[in-house]
Amino acid sequence: MTKLKLKTAPGVDDVFANYPDHIREKLLNLRRLLLEAADESAEIESVEETLKWGEPSYLTKKGSTVRMDWKPKTPDQYALYFKCTSKLVSTFKMVFGDLFRYEGERAIIFKQDEKMPEAELKKCMAIALTYHKVKHLPYLGLG
Repeated sequence: MTKLKLKTAPGVDDVFANYPDHIREKLLNLRRLLLEAADESAEIESVEETLKWGEPSYLTKKGSTVRMDWKPKTPDQYALYFKCTSKLVSTFKMVFGDLFRYEGERAIIFKQDEKMPEAELKKCMAIALTYHKVKHLPYLGLG
């Protein structure tokens, strides 16, 4: 990261440390991609890394909260969550189609053994982190 200011709340590192080894690596990769997307965006100066509902969550001044998590009840998958009342996931579906697996209007789901489309995912992350600046644009500026 070159210009991005990251403020991490107490407890976030503990949550990552408590994930099973095989999932921790995947979630830390999601975190890396999110912070890279934020750092590469001219609109984002800082990211707050905190916990919401016990899940690592990322907030920016002009964005919508992005969360990530793994659940024991679905041990072979993990997810990136978005505010379900936003246009984020519905727009991702229109722009990226079946490149991603979705859960309703709230998440992109990843299977633990699949390769992640990183470039497209970083676009989704950047749009979420700048959502309030792009929500009026057709396809949130992705189209």
